[in-house]
Amino acid sequence: MPPRQSGTLTEAELRIMDVLWRRGSGTVQQVLDSITEKPAIAYNSVLTTIRVLERKGYLKHQKDGRAHVYTPLVGQKEATRSEIRHLVSRFFKNSHEQLVLNLLEDQGIGSEEIGRLREMLVQKDKDTDTDTVQKDTIQKDAR
Repeated sequence: MPPRQSGTLTEAELRIMDVLWRRGSGTVQQVLDSITEKPAIAYNSVLTTIRVLERKGYLKHQKDGRAHVYTPLVGQKEATRSEIRHLVSRFFKNSHEQLVLNLLEDQGIGSEEIGRLREMLVQKDKDTDTDTVQKDTIQKDAR
């Protein structure tokens, strides 16, 4: 029985997606030439990983002569959010609050980062209040 494919990105898949997000598209050779991190990856490994990404729905290809040109179907922001949802589901039982509390308890977060987080939370709260008022207004106008 073959191993079950993960809906999340492996490290090798992420390296390739990073290249394609940066480039916009590319052949296997172009992706291989763009990977600068060590250890180096073999051409066949890049090809196999790209085919897995295509099966997972992250990439599509178009034929260009003898080569296939691969293009991301999933944007970096969408993939990041999907990975975070997976993390929250798997480790924090779908509690975003537990994720944030875990991050805040981490000794690596400095006061500047905490300040930026605080500002983001205040802004998010204001945006939520504005959205609620707009929805209420729309509903009253519809009556």
